[in-house]
Amino acid sequence: METRKTEDQKIERERMKEEAGRAAADALVKSGMKLGLGTGSTAIHVIRRVGELLAAGKLSGLRAFPTSFQSEMECERLGIPVYGLNSRELGGSLDLCIDGADEIDPENRLIKGGGGALLVEKLAAYASASYAIVADEAKLVPHLGTGFPLPLEVLPEARLSVSRALEKLGALVVLREALRKAGPVVTEHGNLLLDIRFREPVDPVFMETELNKIAGVVENGFFTRLRPVVYIAREEGSVEVRK
Repeated sequence: METRKTEDQKIERERMKEEAGRAAADALVKSGMKLGLGTGSTAIHVIRRVGELLAAGKLSGLRAFPTSFQSEMECERLGIPVYGLNSRELGGSLDLCIDGADEIDPENRLIKGGGGALLVEKLAAYASASYAIVADEAKLVPHLGTGFPLPLEVLPEARLSVSRALEKLGALVVLREALRKAGPVVTEHGNLLLDIRFREPVDPVFMETELNKIAGVVENGFFTRLRPVVYIAREEGSVEVRK
């Protein structure tokens, strides 16, 4: 009985993610855009909806920048044209980026990177004129950093020195281990991921800058410099748009 309940909850969560992704794509994506497409179980529904709209002729002329191999492969499967951020077609900037999040606080500040793609996700977000997040209501939290672990991408050679510096800041540090593979997770850029939690709430704006001052840290999962529009799927079936 408990197994059936858990399975029903998973199905319901997936429905909510799909509703948020489709709502954001329908409202925000326009023909001719330079479009950043995020990574993860909610962002994948944005990609699929964009593919549907392209196939139906309701969108055209898109130039997409996916933030991970997973997203790139989904774009290729659906016929969404893919370009590098440095390409002539994109020129280092995007009109819009739509992505998911692991935590969202009341000011629409974020933790991202649970899927390990935080470095390129942040490149895409901060290169975009407009930024949107899709999520279900379980991602809403009163403050960031004490619940879902904050990811940091670090150089392999700096694993111990960065861990010690983080511990001095009061963080609990865990090296992210791979599933179905012995050893740590290795990012698409050959780095390692440290997942950290703070015992007490911290200032995410301050910490986003402060953590990147530690030698060997490539990037961290606080996203605070942009306040996105957030599409939140509610359990009763509505999608709230929070600006």
